[in-house]
Amino acid sequence: MTPTHAIPLTDDYVRGALRLEDTARGVAPWRLDEWALRQAADPRVRANAAQTAGVRVALRTQATSVELTARRSRATFAGLEPRPDGVVELVVDSCVMAEVVTSGGTVAELDPLTGAVTMHEGEPFTARFDGLGPGEKTIELWLPHNEATELIEVRANAPAEPAPSDGPRWLHHGSSIGHGSNATRPTGTWAAAAARSAGAELTNLGFGGSALLDPFMARTIRDLPADVISLELGINLVTSDVMRLRAMRTAVHGYLDQIRDGHPSAPLLVISPIHCGIVETTPGPAAFDPDALAEGRVVFTSSGDPAEVAAGRLTLETIRVELARIVAERRAEDEHLHYLDGLSLFGADDAARLPLPDALHPGPEAHRLMGERFARSVFGGGAFAGVGRTRER
Repeated sequence: MTPTHAIPLTDDYVRGALRLEDTARGVAPWRLDEWALRQAADPRVRANAAQTAGVRVALRTQATSVELTARRSRATFAGLEPRPDGVVELVVDSCVMAEVVTSGGTVAELDPLTGAVTMHEGEPFTARFDGLGPGEKTIELWLPHNEATELIEVRANAPAEPAPSDGPRWLHHGSSIGHGSNATRPTGTWAAAAARSAGAELTNLGFGGSALLDPFMARTIRDLPADVISLELGINLVTSDVMRLRAMRTAVHGYLDQIRDGHPSAPLLVISPIHCGIVETTPGPAAFDPDALAEGRVVFTSSGDPAEVAAGRLTLETIRVELARIVAERRAEDEHLHYLDGLSLFGADDAARLPLPDALHPGPEAHRLMGERFARSVFGGGAFAGVGRTRER
């Protein structure tokens, strides 16, 4: 049966976005508000905020067929093997059932050597899923984590209502690792995997290269409803080389203070960096490895001098020590503040078995492993154990 029932593109159905921007064709989900993007004044933050990591359309229906029409925007690098196309995943009653690869749309091709950008324009794509079986069910359409997705229309072949939303609201902020770099599907990012395993309602504020203790991000987190909050901090401070140890100390305190202004007692988890060999003991900034680029591969390296660590240059090792110290100090007055060593999610032994494909970001199997470990150690028996959904603020 052809899907003819239009699903409203509203906050009731589109989950995981901070706002929905009306467009000429439909709506564009954004993971940051416009005021925050203005304060960032950074094209990279804007591009990341448009990518629909953790965003899904969720409905309760007896439909046996559902169809999504959308237009994607993505970036590729000239002369390098293209990143995999985005994926729309169908989840029925918490089980991943099928996927459709995106196509067309706007593709920005960047020359990594010259910075020149070539634009390519294509048509919208349609993802249709049939044979969903009889009876009432919860259907989720998880949008690509690594592409911007303009929703044009969602249809089903039976009436629908918003899916129930009973799990704890989990607000996660982090780097490209939380965003999902090198994951191959939207439910395959470690944060999505952990949320689905724990039955949590995820809002993913992972932004590639942009977990930099920015005040606009702390205020965003402060003002959003959340039952549990996690902050993956550190890797971007090194790879971007934006501050020294003295500045980091006070910035972390100020960041936590702002979040606590809006969430005085919610479980708040600070996660230190996972293992990344190129910046464990070597400061940033990170850069493309020119030899790998010449071979058509993207691999990262770090260009700092380890001798400068004594003068305050940051490495992952120094950041882990400092984050653990700050959390321990603050816990004397904040029993709901917690620390998680990122090495417990992905350590040196894991990296030896599952090497980071580009020397910086975990691959699909590592994302799965991290998600399982987080769900088990944090939701199952740690900082978030037993936390349920509270009333809207």
